[in-house]
Amino acid sequence: MDSALIPAWGAIVALTLSIVLIIKKVQPVYALIFGAFFGGIISCFDLELVVKEMTAGAKDIVPAIIRILMAGILAGTLVGTKSAEKIARSITQAFGNAKAVYAIIFASFVLTFSGVFIDVAVLTVAPIALAVAGKSGASKMAILVALVGGGKAGNVISPNPNTIASATNFNAQLSSVMYANILASIIGIIATIIVVWYVVRKTKNNPASLEEMAESDDSQLPSLWASISGPIVAIGLLILRPILDISIDPLIALPVGGFACAMFTGKIKNFLADSTFGLSKMIPVAVLLLGTGCLGGIIKASTLKNALLDFMSQLGLSDIFIAPFSGALMSAASASTTAGAAIASATFSEAVLAGGISAVWGAAMTNAGAVALDQMPHGSFFHVSGGAVNMSFNERLKIVHYETIIGIAIGLGSMFSCILFS
Repeated sequence: MDSALIPAWGAIVALTLSIVLIIKKVQPVYALIFGAFFGGIISCFDLELVVKEMTAGAKDIVPAIIRILMAGILAGTLVGTKSAEKIARSITQAFGNAKAVYAIIFASFVLTFSGVFIDVAVLTVAPIALAVAGKSGASKMAILVALVGGGKAGNVISPNPNTIASATNFNAQLSSVMYANILASIIGIIATIIVVWYVVRKTKNNPASLEEMAESDDSQLPSLWASISGPIVAIGLLILRPILDISIDPLIALPVGGFACAMFTGKIKNFLADSTFGLSKMIPVAVLLLGTGCLGGIIKASTLKNALLDFMSQLGLSDIFIAPFSGALMSAASASTTAGAAIASATFSEAVLAGGISAVWGAAMTNAGAVALDQMPHGSFFHVSGGAVNMSFNERLKIVHYETIIGIAIGLGSMFSCILFS
């Protein structure tokens, strides 16, 4: 197909309309599909072509969707067996009240790194965070920055939907993509610590109120070793490829990790129920990705990609900027790390590879870029995370720039890693 049949402005209309519909509370998957269709049809007047490219884009994302659905087994068992809560509590208790706000960073980081979706990680750690951080005088703003920053740092090295989508679309090994962003993740943690330190000092006269804090008994929680068994098994299987050249697909490794978690925590009888819970959390993500695939198909078939590449060339930016920049741009448009990573990797992978960047580093930098702007107000993460610590819309809006700083640090860290190690 001649990509000129869909001009760049048609793809821009598709993106813009999708954002407007999401802001208007239209279901995101419908917003993306309607935006893609309308942008395509008004710019090329060829109904058959538009539908063909939308369905082709959705078809391309199916392999990632299957892996993401299977990732729900690990995520579901981590939450259902209360392993996620145990991990979070163990970290916060180890740090003590004086450094509680920094413990929150690592608790959120570990959960997302382990394969818990970032929304769920924030909701899991938030009650614990309010309970322990309030004792040290930390504000809700500091708590949420710590939760989100730690989650972002863990998300770029996790077997979560965004990483799976990036790796699949670049045809790269998931374990290698995770490994490539280790330095970027460390930089993200450091950036979060610095930003949280600043926010703590700035808001020291506005601590989280006692009525918002809730202690709960952890006597019924599994042991720490049993709690981390699932992630250890899953990640251990994934890294067999770079260590022993034994390739085990996430389609197998992630559910095996979930089964190990259920077995070692003694909750094997609840395995099916926990898996169902995990599936319920992944189905909205999978459906959303079908919408992103439709939008990605229109963008990929348009000249928008060439226009962006020309714009970057005029700015004097090298090809290494394509992956993180496209990830950030698409995450801002969709207000979703997963959608941003999926659209950017599907649309710009050819351009990234043509620029001499390997598939692994292309996927890693796209994924890192996608965590930069996923907290935009038209997305669900903005509202879910704010609600987790009882923030109003205006309060939540005041920390978006702090999250952006952390996300940009992670993206730049991934680029630096690529230059240093590729």
